[in-house]
Amino acid sequence: MIRTRSSARALAPCAVLSLVALASSACQSPPASPVPPEPRQIRQALLDELRPVTLKNCTLKRFGSANDGGYLMCENLIAGFESAYSYGIDIEDNWGCEVSREFAVRVHQYDCFTPHRPRCDGAPPVFHNECIGAETESVDSRPFDTLTNQIAKNGDGGKRLIVKMDVEGAEWDSLLATPDAVLSRIDQMPMELHGVNEPRFLELVRKLKRTFYLVSLHFNNHACAADADPLPAWAYQVLFVNKRLGVPEPSLPARVPGSAPDAPDDPAAPDCQLQTSVTRRQPLLTERPRKRYPKPKLLY
Repeated sequence: MIRTRSSARALAPCAVLSLVALASSACQSPPASPVPPEPRQIRQALLDELRPVTLKNCTLKRFGSANDGGYLMCENLIAGFESAYSYGIDIEDNWGCEVSREFAVRVHQYDCFTPHRPRCDGAPPVFHNECIGAETESVDSRPFDTLTNQIAKNGDGGKRLIVKMDVEGAEWDSLLATPDAVLSRIDQMPMELHGVNEPRFLELVRKLKRTFYLVSLHFNNHACAADADPLPAWAYQVLFVNKRLGVPEPSLPARVPGSAPDAPDDPAAPDCQLQTSVTRRQPLLTERPRKRYPKPKLLY
């Protein structure tokens, strides 16, 4: 099309406006990156996820020690499991010994930090000088392997399992790396979780709740901390029960943390369950006298 001089003059303002718009667009800043949640937000979200479910078919019993080293399980849902795993031994494994003795099932004990080899009456446990981790590796000459590999190496790949875990922070990455298909073979998983401030803590709890019901929650009074609010402590024991076994009863109230058969980890120290206030500041992770696994760079 041939434009006359007048038509060219008429188009000039439009061209200028287009150039201005283009320049303005080019000068705009890129979209801002999502702002990571604040630790307080993570702790609140974690508390919201840590709401126990009441099962109509669960009779809770404490296995192991009377205080620190004891873990709750649904006693009437234990029958039928074929192998047990106890992660985090230190100097004793009262949980593993009781399970081995009462159910005549072999317990595999894992800890690469302790020279102790706990003895048990009844079926002898199998001690593995190895730790659980997110991958197969050696750290400071200590061997680590995944839950998936450790189960397979013991010939337990197709068996129903019970897994106890108290590994001072190694639980997060280890279980995040475990496929749901492996977790689905675990009937019950009593364990202690360590940490409240990182998004991966929330990610793992949500992942586990796809396969398990969270049945029990108890805060460790070695780890009471006012700045863990709204949680009363940064370490807490939980019981996860596989959804193929548990039958929830929404009409029943949830367990109150600290109620029987729970017991304080340190009977001589003030307790700090959700319904109580923190009466004394307890040691932080780097001050805690227990024990064994290397302390993660950022837990609390």
